[in-house]
Amino acid sequence: MNAARYLALILVVFGLCACAGPAGEGKKELLAVRLNATPKNAGRIAQATLVPRGEETSISFVISGVPSFTTRPVRLYTFIYPGSCAHPGASPAYELNNTVTTERHFRGDVWRMSKSAPVPFSALRAGDYSLVLRTTPADGNYDIFCGDIH
Repeated sequence: MNAARYLALILVVFGLCACAGPAGEGKKELLAVRLNATPKNAGRIAQATLVPRGEETSISFVISGVPSFTTRPVRLYTFIYPGSCAHPGASPAYELNNTVTTERHFRGDVWRMSKSAPVPFSALRAGDYSLVLRTTPADGNYDIFCGDIH
């Protein structure tokens, strides 16, 4: 099974988790955000799953691939910007870069990463924010994925 199929399987499982439980409750406790590839990472897909953890929000990423020029092991910077991917704010509202290392998942070019945002889940849902994944300065400091938090 290739990396794209593994990622599709993971996305289906996350989707089923979001639907489990009493009507309307899954939406409050879990949010899946599709991350769209930028032109520097065309053809790739990714997803972030946000889960409330008290005054913080846990974010788990599944990433189908990174540009070929990205140094291994893959290190990605993560930001939450005010505004949408189409119209982001001038600077990030939150930088989630205490750790930047990903872990390879399955075979192929599928990567996982977990972060913790110092903001309540409810505030992210209520606001106008977007998630951005960026390569390190050594790899060009390019935005490679972005997804709007709704």
